[in-house]
Amino acid sequence: MQTLKKFFYLPFFTKKKYIISIWFIIAIGSSIKQYLTRNPDNYNNYSIYKNVFFHTIHKLSLYTTYPNEYFDHNHYGPIFSIIIAPFAIFPDWLGMTLWSTFNAAVIVYAINKLPLKYEQINLILWIGAHEFLTTILSFQFNPIMTAIIILSYVFIKDKKDFWAAMLIMLGTFVKLYGIVGLAFFFFSKDKIKFIGSLVFWAILFFVLPMLLSSPEYILHTYVEWYERLVVKNSENASLISMQDISFMGMFRRILHNPELPNLPFLLFGLILFGLPYLKISSYIKEKFQLLLLCSVLIFTVIFSSGSESPTYIIAFLGVAIWFVLQDRPRSNRVLILFIFALILTSFSPSDIIPKFLRENYIIPYALKALPCVLIWFSIVYEMIFFKQSEEEIKIVQ
Repeated sequence: MQTLKKFFYLPFFTKKKYIISIWFIIAIGSSIKQYLTRNPDNYNNYSIYKNVFFHTIHKLSLYTTYPNEYFDHNHYGPIFSIIIAPFAIFPDWLGMTLWSTFNAAVIVYAINKLPLKYEQINLILWIGAHEFLTTILSFQFNPIMTAIIILSYVFIKDKKDFWAAMLIMLGTFVKLYGIVGLAFFFFSKDKIKFIGSLVFWAILFFVLPMLLSSPEYILHTYVEWYERLVVKNSENASLISMQDISFMGMFRRILHNPELPNLPFLLFGLILFGLPYLKISSYIKEKFQLLLLCSVLIFTVIFSSGSESPTYIIAFLGVAIWFVLQDRPRSNRVLILFIFALILTSFSPSDIIPKFLRENYIIPYALKALPCVLIWFSIVYEMIFFKQSEEEIKIVQ
């Protein structure tokens, strides 16, 4: 045991620069690997993304099918055309690499801005590296969305409400998920300024894509976006969909009932999510705030029928932050839940898990969600019964 402990105290594991380098190597290496396969299916998401820009400037529908360009549909809002523009103008091999590197840079930056110790941030980066690989192999936007949620909290905590509002509205206008940043509203010291900033950024992001096209086109595009999301939600509930890796998705698949509605699960989840807000006196406690951040990151994924395996970078960063927040020595409950999440959530898409288990149990029953669901329940419990530490009590006295 001592030998193993010494091994993990080697500079490679304790110096942040090494794990950050690994994140960038993952981003660049996975992009090159996917491109060199010459199989468009391996970078289909990037093909969708870049064409959001080209379809916008040519005033083509963003949500119809283009079988000669990619399969599936675009599900992002018109503002995404501006985000992806700097990457879409390059050849695919370069655009994909820059896009993945940008994702890595943004999420690593966000994690490093958390009010945690050096060692805790280092551990979060190690814990999240494999899940980052899973999402970046699909060229997903999810790492940026994770950063948007984390930085929404960080900026509110740092009294930068204007920029927190910018991120919340940007995330909302891209993928709707960003709206969860409003969960940190009560931590704001200037709520009037925060609300005003939200209105300002909402108007700006609504009209900004019109600079690439026209007002009439963008207004119609928002209608199409809504219609596409409604259809997508019904498609996700299929028992064979690669989406719906969620709390309700597990029940739908275990019970073999695709008609099981989302609403009862969402109401249950929202009630539990809201209960910790009754602990008003705890709002000023940093650990309580960070636990809420963990809750938001996990809730966003496990209560979304659109969640798929690459989406879990959002939830798993919540798991990682929750783990490093736990008092040491960590309890058996914490260790068991964390190891369970590491194996079933993070490693389940890899060859570490036997193919038989993955294809016959984990995927068909959406079990990747299970550890995150259990940890989310644990977080809610910890917040409801949150108490000051002995050190904080002494300071108050």
